[in-house]
Amino acid sequence: MRFIKTNVTNIGDPFVVTEDDGYYMYATSSADGFKVFFSVDLQDLQDLGLCYKKADSWGFMDFWAPEVVRRADGKYVMHFTAKSRALNALRTGVAVADNPKGPFIDTGKPMFDFGYSTIDASAFIDDDGKCYLYYVRDCSDNVIDGVHTSQIYVAPLNAELTELSGEPKLLTTPDCPWETSLCPDWQWNEGPSVIKRDGVYYLTYSVNCFDSREYSVGYATAKSPLGPFVKAAENPVLRYVEGVYSGPGHNSFFTDKNGKLMSAFHIHTDYERPSGDRTACICAVTVGDKRLAFEV
Repeated sequence: MRFIKTNVTNIGDPFVVTEDDGYYMYATSSADGFKVFFSVDLQDLQDLGLCYKKADSWGFMDFWAPEVVRRADGKYVMHFTAKSRALNALRTGVAVADNPKGPFIDTGKPMFDFGYSTIDASAFIDDDGKCYLYYVRDCSDNVIDGVHTSQIYVAPLNAELTELSGEPKLLTTPDCPWETSLCPDWQWNEGPSVIKRDGVYYLTYSVNCFDSREYSVGYATAKSPLGPFVKAAENPVLRYVEGVYSGPGHNSFFTDKNGKLMSAFHIHTDYERPSGDRTACICAVTVGDKRLAFEV
């Protein structure tokens, strides 16, 4: 196997930012906010402590899936999930810092509120400079024909990456046999991440419950960041391998210092007992002929 299993455990949803001095990784990592980890080689990561603190947040629990983008003005923008004190429901937040170590400071309220729970926000900046936010309408309160369903949406994002600038659009819902057969009453399309190669947009997403061995990654392609996205016939492309790893999922993309496309994802720390204790992993990704593959 060619993937890197890092020393960072008891996390989820890893996201990596490449800088001149090394790599900064963010993840679902603390009940008190978000930790940031640093490495020069993507293997031995140092825990630098909290870069976003619950004490300064509008949220009070469920600090999940932070992703960080370096803005054109040099600021660092984090999109994340937290449970709102005021609403007692999951919402999407945004916070800004001067450097990747933080501290990230938010606006004191959720980024937007459409009256339903949202998680797993991921920003994408296209070649023309237009910005988009992909996010998930969460299955906790999204019930369709009796099925708790997580669905992926996209909305235009302003240049500061802090506000939506248009109406959201539904992109994907669990509708393939591998997405719906394991748990008929709870189904997921979550953890979106988007890249563009040769005019094609690739949207990866995760399926099944995070603490299941069958937590897996699929992808879909489109000619526009707003879709429509068509799911790949070969899905899932990152999945449980007996005796090797369990529950690989919630991947994100980054480019390493050599210009190679890479992905961060998590696996269950204890192969025999899948749970919320997960380990961050890194692998290379290849894209070509409208196909995407994880090099694991």
